[in-house]
Amino acid sequence: MSTLTSELPQSAAFLSEVDGSALRSKASRGSRSLANLLSEDFGQKIRQGLLHEGDKLPTESELVRSYDVSRTVVREALSKLQAAGLVETRHGIGTFVLPAPESAALRLNAHELSESVDVLAVLELRISLETEAAGLAAQRREAQHLQAMRVALQEFEHHFALGNETVSQDLAFHLSIAQATGNRYFQEILQHFGTLLIPRNRIASIHAPARDPDYLRRVNREHEEIYAAIERQDADSARAAMRIHLTNSRERLRLAQRWSQGTESGSAA
Repeated sequence: MSTLTSELPQSAAFLSEVDGSALRSKASRGSRSLANLLSEDFGQKIRQGLLHEGDKLPTESELVRSYDVSRTVVREALSKLQAAGLVETRHGIGTFVLPAPESAALRLNAHELSESVDVLAVLELRISLETEAAGLAAQRREAQHLQAMRVALQEFEHHFALGNETVSQDLAFHLSIAQATGNRYFQEILQHFGTLLIPRNRIASIHAPARDPDYLRRVNREHEEIYAAIERQDADSARAAMRIHLTNSRERLRLAQRWSQGTESGSAA
C-alpha cells in the first residue's frame, strides 16, 4: 500500500495507515458501498477532530492509491462529504476541511419526506441532462451567454448577502447555461419545470440558515466552478463541475431522507 506524500497536514498523517482491503471487507459484509464507507471514514475523522478546519485532504490520485479503490469511488465519496458540508473543493487547489457543522441534523417532516422522492427523481433527470448541457455550453458559448451567467451569479450573491430568496437567480444561472448550448430543447425542458427545479424551493428544511449559514455560499461557489470551466471552454471540466453540483444537491436530500426515516423508525419503536 502506498503512503501519502509529505505535503499532507500533520493531522492527516494517519491516513497512510489505512488498509484498503479492510474497507472492501466491510463493504462485502453489508449493503453499504465503498464510496459510502470511505465518506463515512473521513466524516468520522473530521467530527472527531483528527482532521481540522482548513486541512487539505490527499489528492484524488493519492486516495486511489492509499485505499486501493477506483477514481469513481473517490469522487463519489468526496461528493458525499461536500453534500454533508464537511469539505469543499477549490478548483485547481484541492479539497479542504470546512468548519464543523452545527450539531442539529437535517430533518424532513412527513409532507417533505414524501415530496423529496419526486425531487430526487427530478435531480436524477437534471444530472444527466444538465451535465451534457454544461459541456455543450463550454463548446458553443458566446459573449452574451457568459454575460447572462455572470449577471445571475452576481444577483445570487447580492440577494444572499441581503438575506433574500435566491431561487430565481439560481434558476436564471442554469437557464443561461441551457441557452448557451444553442439547442432550444435544453432550455425548454428547464423552463417547463421552472423554479420547481430548485430543491430548496420545494423542501424548505433542506436550507435552514440558522443551522447551515454557509449552504448558499457553497451553492454559489459550485456555480462559479461551472462558470469558470464554461468561460475557458473546457467541456470536460464543465461537465464534471455540473455533475458535482447536482450530485451534491442529491446527496444533501438523501442525507435528510435517511435521517428522517431513521428518526421516525426510532420513534415508532
